Amino acid sequence: MTGQPIPVIIDCDTGVDDALALLFAVRHPGLDLRAVTCVAGNTDVDGVVRNTLTVLEQAGAPAIPVARGAGRPLIEPGRPARHVHGEDGMGDLGLPAPERAPADVDAVTLLHREILAAPRPVTLIPTAPLTNIALLLRTHPDVTRNIERIVFMGGAVATGNATAVAEFNVWHDPEAAAILLTAGVPITMYGLDVFTRVVVPGEVVRRLRASTEPGTRLAGELLAHRPSAPDPDGDDPAGGLGDAGAVCAVADPQGLTTRLLPVEVSLAPGPARGQTIVDRRPRPGESEVHGGAREQALVDVALDVDVDRFVKLYLGAVERS
Repeated sequence: MTGQPIPVIIDCDTGVDDALALLFAVRHPGLDLRAVTCVAGNTDVDGVVRNTLTVLEQAGAPAIPVARGAGRPLIEPGRPARHVHGEDGMGDLGLPAPERAPADVDAVTLLHREILAAPRPVTLIPTAPLTNIALLLRTHPDVTRNIERIVFMGGAVATGNATAVAEFNVWHDPEAAAILLTAGVPITMYGLDVFTRVVVPGEVVRRLRASTEPGTRLAGELLAHRPSAPDPDGDDPAGGLGDAGAVCAVADPQGLTTRLLPVEVSLAPGPARGQTIVDRRPRPGESEVHGGAREQALVDVALDVDVDRFVKLYLGAVERS
């Protein structure tokens, strides 16, 4: 890679796969991780802060500021995903409590400060419900002048996971996701359509777990907690990179196939709440012809991913000590 590292800020709800994303962001030489902000999602926000600080310690990261953010969505109560991420949000791996402390400012203040202080425009990578980002955009809209792009893990073109049509991060705070789409900066949606496809083979997971280097070993343990396919040898299953794929897409955008499409979030109560409605029609339909046209944000929607390329990219960074 040539040129200067890309300045990035991650907003997360750490979370097994958020932890995988942090490990990659810290170790990839083409990324300059300037700050991490925390929001309730996979677990409560205090657990997210604890998990984030622990991961940064295990990764041997420099003193990156970490701030506590929103403890619940804008409107609805929090609905953590402990059945996926364990009671502690980190697969109940029994990791030590962190020695690092969070920043003495809240997440929105830290985001505002770090975005405007960056020497060149920042890429913002939310891998969580978008509550902090919505609060930032409404409180400090001036930040957009120094944001290059927002690459968020969320949404789905086809099938959801929180509901039949809604992905968890968007479903957890649909109003916040709708606000994100009004940011006025380029946006990439790294949704479930590619999220579920980037899988590390079982034999590689086994190798990572056997490492004596703490960050590499942690990556293996986290991948083993997120089995994506059975292992024919009966040992370690293949593990999904999940949120980490969104950070890979920032480091290597050529590994992702996107299309600029209109996207909106369903905010109505009922089974479609939180759905990202992606309009892939080649021409307007009857609704628009009969006066039903409405403004929709144009988003670079991820439709395909080079799985082998992203797996190699991830391992090449995370196995660096």
